[in-house]
Amino acid sequence: MKKTLFALALAAISGGVAADTSATAPAPASTPAGTQTPAGPCPPLLDLSLRQLAGDEVINLCEAYRGKVILVVNTASKCGFTGQYEGLEALYRKYRDQGLVVLGFPSNDFMNQEPGNEEEIQKFCRLTYAVEFPMFEKVSVKKGSATPLFERLAAAGAPYPKWNFYKYLIDRDGNYVDYFASITGPDSDKVVKAIEQLL
Repeated sequence: MKKTLFALALAAISGGVAADTSATAPAPASTPAGTQTPAGPCPPLLDLSLRQLAGDEVINLCEAYRGKVILVVNTASKCGFTGQYEGLEALYRKYRDQGLVVLGFPSNDFMNQEPGNEEEIQKFCRLTYAVEFPMFEKVSVKKGSATPLFERLAAAGAPYPKWNFYKYLIDRDGNYVDYFASITGPDSDKVVKAIEQLL
């Protein structure tokens, strides 16, 4: 009888110790701020691979940016709106830790305002505006000749760009949300509020 009671007491103590150990085990690491764990298939809008500006590296948008809020912009170096590079970079630096990424796509579609080669464009962006947000290969964005990303934006309900520095907002799930024409600067209340609502 005493042996049985001793065995039961020992088992209870061992179980208590085990329970205490599990209770104090470190919790799994939380998801870093600004990111979300992707689930399900890649959204069609992001199911693309594009080459980085002036380089050979190809980036899959889904792998790199899924779960982030994305602002897609068609850019040009010799446009009256070129100064928006500064505002775009400021947005990127302010909100990137919360999950925003700005993606730039140089285009020469409008009045030949992006005539340079990719190396020249990259040098201009870095030296003039200290651009750090991702820039991609020089593309066409006009209807009928647009690169697949801009075709897919249009299929999702966005207008094709009518000029340089059209801005397209995509949510964390890879859905097109809204666009802002050239005249609406990246530092405008309208753009900032729209981004903050998605972060």
